[in-house]
Amino acid sequence: MTKPRTILGISCYYHDSAACLIRDGDIVFAAHEERYTRKKHDESLPKNAIEHALAQAGITMNDIDAVGFYEKPLLKFFDRIIPTYIDAWPRGFLSYHRAMHEWMQKKLWIPQNLKKELGYKGPVLFTGHHESHAASSYYASGFPDATVVTVDGVGEWATTTIGYGKGTDLKIVKEVHFPHSLGLLYSAITYYIGFRVNSAEYKVMGLAPYGEPKYMKEMRELIDIREDGSFRMNMRYFTYEAGLRMTGREIERLFGQPTRKQESPLTQFHKDIARSLQEITEEIMLKVAAHAKKICPSDNLCLAGGVALNCVANGKILRTGMFKDIFIQPAAGDAGGALGAALCLWHKEFHGARLPKMEHAFLGNEYSQNSIEEFLHGEGLPFEKLSDADLIETVSGLLEGENVIGWFQGRMEYGPRSLGNRSIIADARNKANWQKVNLKIKFRESFRPFAPTVLEEKVSEWFDLDRESPYMLLVADTLPAKRSEIPAVTHVDGSARIQTIRRDQNPRYYDLIKAFESKTGCPVIINTSFNVRGEPIVESPRDAVNCFLHTHMDYLVMGNCLLRKDKMPEHVQRDTEAYLKQFALD
Repeated sequence: MTKPRTILGISCYYHDSAACLIRDGDIVFAAHEERYTRKKHDESLPKNAIEHALAQAGITMNDIDAVGFYEKPLLKFFDRIIPTYIDAWPRGFLSYHRAMHEWMQKKLWIPQNLKKELGYKGPVLFTGHHESHAASSYYASGFPDATVVTVDGVGEWATTTIGYGKGTDLKIVKEVHFPHSLGLLYSAITYYIGFRVNSAEYKVMGLAPYGEPKYMKEMRELIDIREDGSFRMNMRYFTYEAGLRMTGREIERLFGQPTRKQESPLTQFHKDIARSLQEITEEIMLKVAAHAKKICPSDNLCLAGGVALNCVANGKILRTGMFKDIFIQPAAGDAGGALGAALCLWHKEFHGARLPKMEHAFLGNEYSQNSIEEFLHGEGLPFEKLSDADLIETVSGLLEGENVIGWFQGRMEYGPRSLGNRSIIADARNKANWQKVNLKIKFRESFRPFAPTVLEEKVSEWFDLDRESPYMLLVADTLPAKRSEIPAVTHVDGSARIQTIRRDQNPRYYDLIKAFESKTGCPVIINTSFNVRGEPIVESPRDAVNCFLHTHMDYLVMGNCLLRKDKMPEHVQRDTEAYLKQFALD
């Protein structure tokens, strides 16, 4: 019998590091390092994720046939980083000093670090950054052929690519190069209106519907857009080439206001800037997609890269009808490079066959019922253990009204979204839940919208969407007649960031929503990530309990265990209230 080929894909040393293990083309495990270290957007070597991947497969590093790294560090360093600093000298001295420390300490020594930290002795192979992005989507799509578009900040040189996949062949045929970057434009404006780069771009997308596109003229001063979707940045307004900031005084003069300080009040100006940025992003993405269709024709589109997480733009591409189907894998940003690197090696080095379509994102580790119970007993926390049927019946009833429930089940999701195994859930019919979950559970900005999970077979009865959206990466309108019924998941512009669910993807989560529908007539619930602001999504029972006890969450369900906040010991409730006082939300 032929020994199975086992490949480990790694992305790290920039942001959102991750590991992915595939065996004979099947995805065995994939997870973000941040979930284990509890450091948001952790960029370190994903040792914890790798250890869990090996444990999931029951192997050691000695069983790994090859490691794939998601970009080519030497090409990036000598071909772009060094020449860019030389061109900008001496303006970029401080940035250069910081960058050289990072590169000399770790980024240039990937094979050596793997051998030292993991005891690995086999080959380490490198794929291009955008090649990894493209592979992560196309090879996981199940499409026989596809137009492939990747858009992000920057890889080695490329910031946007167009390619074509057919069978096991995947080629990139056109690129836009640094410093001209739609991803960096979005990050620069994110910085200008006071949010964190590589962390809060999704907040800008959520803020945009509150504004009007009043600054389109200024946006077109920042970026020149061609009909084929290519573009050039006006670098007069940006300092990211060699600076520690994304923008400077020139952009403040252009827009007439200073850069917003983090946590300072948001004004209508900031909302209008966000809307204008979103509009220009959608315009570029539509033109790129149309040109990609022209030069790499297919009925199918695969998207990847950080900008592919812009689900509003994705929805607009879909609604043009230029493609019959679109696929975006759940970890479309840099974390997905781990998946892409592994799949690149599988097809290009080992000449493996195509894997079937990636049907779900539940690829991380899980905790057994026994381990959950042992943890709760060890912490002295009271809980009810329910049968499978009683759990669904009880929790679907608790969902009605204003209760907010932590839902911790099965294998952890891959990607930045909670999709039903590490989720906070609530009744989408209750408008008050929008503010309650934002302010008393998540401790985050009140403008942030919530996504609905809807039974896939009912999606077109509630939303202007005629297909699946399992990874929360498509935005569509809530049907006008339904908006008053599910106000907690309908954004101010009438839209919703939709997750659909089928029973074969997640039986327990599906059954819960199905039971809720039987009780209420509504197949839609709120689903948001199980974490508080500034923390990664919970990974373990301890993480889940900490979040439950330190928020106004009403119930926690872990496996078949139900915890009720009002049944917690008195000292635990006192500790919770003391913690919450710092947020002034009691």
